[in-house]
Amino acid sequence: MLTTESLKRIDREIAKYPAEQKQSAVMAALAIAQEEQGRLSKEAIEFVADYLGMAPMAAYEVASFYSMYDLAAVGKYKLTVCTNLPCMPCPAASMPASISRTSWAWVSMETTADGKFTLKEGECMGACGDAPVMLVNNRRMCSFMQPDQSTNCWRSWNKWRSSAQLI
Repeated sequence: MLTTESLKRIDREIAKYPAEQKQSAVMAALAIAQEEQGRLSKEAIEFVADYLGMAPMAAYEVASFYSMYDLAAVGKYKLTVCTNLPCMPCPAASMPASISRTSWAWVSMETTADGKFTLKEGECMGACGDAPVMLVNNRRMCSFMQPDQSTNCWRSWNKWRSSAQLI
């Protein structure tokens, strides 16, 4: 189900824990599987669970709880907007001005018609002092996403994206 390289990466994560606690590597193993396959299918979750010697439902609970995991296909660029209280006052304003509001249904997991962008609501990202925040492809956090600041974030993100650092 996963490549030899991915399994080696999972083995390195497992080695960080005592042998009887290898399930502790479930988050890293799911992230590796998602990186390889683009999302976490039921089969991938079951494979990871079996590889770690845990119940498939336990792995599914992890995969479905955290917003960093994608159980359905997403666009090339996933924009996860924090919807917890400190970020709540202006989640719509946190979207970069470059993406037209009419392109979105403003529902979590909505993807643009061209398949490039997916909007996803996320729980607390641990950056309440920087609210509101948006996470791009689980790698880059844009903070203080006010209307005037979102354009600057979008410009820096485009520069960052062009340097091929996105997965």
